[in-house]
Amino acid sequence: MADPDEFRSAIGRLPAGVVVVTLRWRDVDYAMTASAVASVSLDPPLVLFCVHEDARFREALDQVDLWAFNVLSDTAGPVADWLASPGRPAIGQLDRVPHTVGPRTGAVLIDDAAAWFECRTSAIHRAGDHDIVVGSVLVARQGAPSAGGLVHQRGRIRPIL
Repeated sequence: MADPDEFRSAIGRLPAGVVVVTLRWRDVDYAMTASAVASVSLDPPLVLFCVHEDARFREALDQVDLWAFNVLSDTAGPVADWLASPGRPAIGQLDRVPHTVGPRTGAVLIDDAAAWFECRTSAIHRAGDHDIVVGSVLVARQGAPSAGGLVHQRGRIRPIL
């Protein structure tokens, strides 16, 4: 089996899209930055993201099945960094992030995004120290046509146009 540190360094060379996944649980808005994300299917429309098994966000997914998948724009690097910061408070973590509330899910839709997906969990699969969350897309919307995106590569978040 590959050495975990060597694996981390090698897989870090694979550019990965950056999203923020949000949900509302117990009257609190939760968010997490994720780069293990993918489109799964067009028919039916499905997306996936991975969450660490011990994360607070993972605990919320046991109670809430509606969430949003925000594909961040090329100017949203500070938002991605903030929502990936360990130890940030759960309450108020989105106070400094301009957003609206998704009409189908009640989850936060970040203003500085290139696309938004409101989803319902259709499956959760254990995979090592993470869980793979598959969501049925209820609503998909695009942001400004000129919006780029963000990728995570070699430990840094980088804009792409």
